[in-house]
Amino acid sequence: MYISRKIFTMVLNMRNKKNIEEHILGLEISPTLKLKYLCNQLKNEGLNIYDLGLGQSPFPVPNIVVEELRKYAKEKEYLPVQGLNQLREAVVKFHKNIDKINDVNKDLVIVGPGLKELVFILQVVFRGEIIIPSPSWVSYVPQSKIVKKPVVHIHTKFSDRWRISASQLEKVCKTKRHRAKLLILNYPGNPDGISYTEKELRDIAQVARKYNLIILSDEIYGPLNYNGSHISIAKFYPEGTILASGISKWCGAGGWRLGTLLFPKKLDWLLDAAKVVASETYSSASAPIQYAAVKAFEMEQEMQDYLAHIRRILKLLSTEIVQILQSANISVHKPKGGFYLFADFTPLQNALKNLGIKTGRDLAEKLLKDTGVAVLHGAAFSRPEKELTVRIAFVNFDGGKALEESRKIPLSEPLPKNFLDLYCGETTEAMKKVKKWVEDIK
Repeated sequence: MYISRKIFTMVLNMRNKKNIEEHILGLEISPTLKLKYLCNQLKNEGLNIYDLGLGQSPFPVPNIVVEELRKYAKEKEYLPVQGLNQLREAVVKFHKNIDKINDVNKDLVIVGPGLKELVFILQVVFRGEIIIPSPSWVSYVPQSKIVKKPVVHIHTKFSDRWRISASQLEKVCKTKRHRAKLLILNYPGNPDGISYTEKELRDIAQVARKYNLIILSDEIYGPLNYNGSHISIAKFYPEGTILASGISKWCGAGGWRLGTLLFPKKLDWLLDAAKVVASETYSSASAPIQYAAVKAFEMEQEMQDYLAHIRRILKLLSTEIVQILQSANISVHKPKGGFYLFADFTPLQNALKNLGIKTGRDLAEKLLKDTGVAVLHGAAFSRPEKELTVRIAFVNFDGGKALEESRKIPLSEPLPKNFLDLYCGETTEAMKKVKKWVEDIK
């Protein structure tokens, strides 16, 4: 009997799915990567798309780091699972100087092919509950589901600045005290760009110490704090904080895939377990990239100048975007670092409802269809489906050109008023399209 290829494939897929773990079947490709693929498809079809979906730094990798990669491109040997000696020393120096973390050494650092992989491995080896604030980065929760770890959400609100409080954390810790808990913090945050105050960090650290909580502090956007004043919670809770970083965001090297974790001495047993899993999975991060990354973490003057300029550009751009959105009655907090905004369209819910928009997903799809502006719906960041929130990654401009022009202007002077129009115009234009769309539906 003749069976069409379509039906045969469908039957085969159904059989194959029986051999896939059920908790994996419920997951999809990462929403950020999925949206990026869709944007590329639409652009290839000739449509004008404002891609504000994937959080990829628009700035080039600093020349000093690129030259190191050229220098060490010939390196082909496997490096130690834990990472290149010189790189781990540079990472320790980086955290001591930038984050004021002491009593650490290179033996407490592990290097991996992207921070994403290291966060996953940490969840693999940790036995206990994972506490994740909401909104949160898109991959924390799916990773937890893949390794079958119980997740406890701490949901925040716009009025909380999307930040958890010490009292919320204590409430969670009081329940099931017998279970080990790992809190994942991320600030400046993805998807909101918001940070914590020193008092908030001290209070959270106090609760963590009281309940013997382990904190994975994802501070990969820390060096992108607009005022260069990022504060690490490891400063207040050094014995229980695993400090995460990497070169994807502040060094513009997302595709290079290199991340780091710095463990406290008291958690070296967890590091040992992570090394075991690393040795049986990725073996070691790319040798040439590890050698090149040494220059990034050493933070020589050229790197410091690079950071100062990109922070200046991002701060100016974020301020302009916030003003545009707020003038359209969209709720959004001014970010403190990174290149994200988390916008809440709840004040417009009646007008949106008239268009059949009842969820953040509906909102994102309608914005893309009507304006060409691609943003990611809040549910991807562990927010309620019916919440009218979206993440805006303001990265669709020529970062190389903007950086080049910024360098012509002393850091002691402000950027000219027309700087954004000249070098970040596509991003501000996208926000103006969103504003006009909102005004038209009222």
